[in-house]
Amino acid sequence: MNDFTFSVFPMENFVDLGLYQFGWEQCAPSHSYGPAARNHYLFHYVLSGTGTLFATGRNGVTREIQIKSGQGFLLYPGQIATYIADKEFPWEYTWLEFDGLRVKEAVDSAGFSVDAPVYHAQFKDVREIMKEEMLYIANHGDASPFHLIGHLYLFLDAMIRSLGTTPVGKGNKLQDFYIKEAMAYIEQNFQNDISVEGIAEVCGINRSYFGKIFKQRLGKSPQEFLLNYRMIKATELLKLTALSIGDISKAVGYENQLHFSRAFKKIYGVSPREWRNENVVRR
Repeated sequence: MNDFTFSVFPMENFVDLGLYQFGWEQCAPSHSYGPAARNHYLFHYVLSGTGTLFATGRNGVTREIQIKSGQGFLLYPGQIATYIADKEFPWEYTWLEFDGLRVKEAVDSAGFSVDAPVYHAQFKDVREIMKEEMLYIANHGDASPFHLIGHLYLFLDAMIRSLGTTPVGKGNKLQDFYIKEAMAYIEQNFQNDISVEGIAEVCGINRSYFGKIFKQRLGKSPQEFLLNYRMIKATELLKLTALSIGDISKAVGYENQLHFSRAFKKIYGVSPREWRNENVVRR
């Protein structure tokens, strides 16, 4: 049986860096999570033990990676992954799910990518600071949002410095505003019949420019982001509710259940019903 703590961060308007959920877990032997994807970045740091990460790369091929104590792994938004505790030396880890306009730039500059998800610090003293910040957040779920966001900044700073990489630049504030407006619109309207043209219009810019800056900032096109967002929301509903596939299809913006099932299978490799049957474990 697993021993764990888990908290969901209250929804607040933190644009540059936001926290979504966090926790700590001592896994049972062979305990697994996934296959699943998140809407945001998810970082695990392994405190003890070992386990295996199965994560899709840029080419869609799943890689198998052994992760041990003192290492960690970063999963990108929409990246499908499964992770399994070792049957003899199961891992204990702490995790943070976070996102924001500055995050992709930060993790890219740190050397992470969907093809390079493993965290391996160059400076162990700074790694310890990062670990303490993660555990502090995991153990203070009742603290104020501003307090936790402050420690999230300290975590991100320590993670980047422990890898020996350079600080993140200031970016373009006007472009950040457009992307913030676009992401907020998608999160509030993904269940409706929305288009990239409509999102660009909400932001007050033309479609071509919008697509260009969105791809630069988030690493995927607006179409890809919207599709991934809808499919991840669908997995949440499949896992946490008893809604029918048809109702879930409509809840994530698909009036045609067949179109929804095809889109879901293209991403996850199985039908929505099969995915639900295979994912009964809850965090």
